[in-house]
Amino acid sequence: MSDSGRGSRSRFGFQLYSLRDIDDPLAAVVDRVGDAGIEGVEFARVDAEGVAGEDADAVREALDAASVSAAAAHADMETIEADPAGVAATCRTLGCDRIVVPWLDPDHFRSAAAVRQTADRLAAAADAVSEHSLDLHYHNHDQEFARVDGEYVLDRLLAAADGVCFELDLGWAGAAGADPLALLARYADRVDLVHLKDYDGESGTTAALGEGDLDLSAVACAAREHGVDWVISEAEGGADTYATLDAAAETGARYFSGFDGVDGDR
Repeated sequence: MSDSGRGSRSRFGFQLYSLRDIDDPLAAVVDRVGDAGIEGVEFARVDAEGVAGEDADAVREALDAASVSAAAAHADMETIEADPAGVAATCRTLGCDRIVVPWLDPDHFRSAAAVRQTADRLAAAADAVSEHSLDLHYHNHDQEFARVDGEYVLDRLLAAADGVCFELDLGWAGAAGADPLALLARYADRVDLVHLKDYDGESGTTAALGEGDLDLSAVACAAREHGVDWVISEAEGGADTYATLDAAAETGARYFSGFDGVDGDR
């Protein structure tokens, strides 16, 4: 796992999946992120051909022009397994060294044997991308908080998945009934990417930032305490306007030190 964030402030980023319904070219979206004062983006889908169907070199030019960093990139498990070198080449072009498996369906966690098989598969993928100087991270939803033999699937998975880092989604963890900040403390040595998402514990659903049970001040403190490199805002809804981006920028400006905010200098 990269140690670039250890002992320093947490940087604030934005997951571009949050704007998935915007029709603008990716370069224009990246420019808009930069104008909002947000430091970095996490890409929702990369592969050996580029970024969501767009040329990686052109996207890198847009990042540089906007003074926005590539915090990480998501890629389907099958995509990583099929061509780890190609995925790594795209990531290198973007300037990021973290690739994230964003989702595995609940069938991967139905039994102790299934969890072990899934862990082995993730570990093999981590080995494959490490040969190309990439760290592999796994991003949770709520299915990882099912129990197998009385234990969270997530705990079993991470115990068995050697070499795999953990992108902790606070909102999904909380929606599943877990304590997100306790999880961060427990797995701090494997977490340098956190998804900032609110949740409603009573209904078991995610929520817009500031409208649920997540203590944003506590998150900011915990992220710094545990050396999280990137805290990345992601919205499940509101993907059809830039209001989601502006709301994330306001959150970053308020809670994360060193973040310039909507009207700050980049």
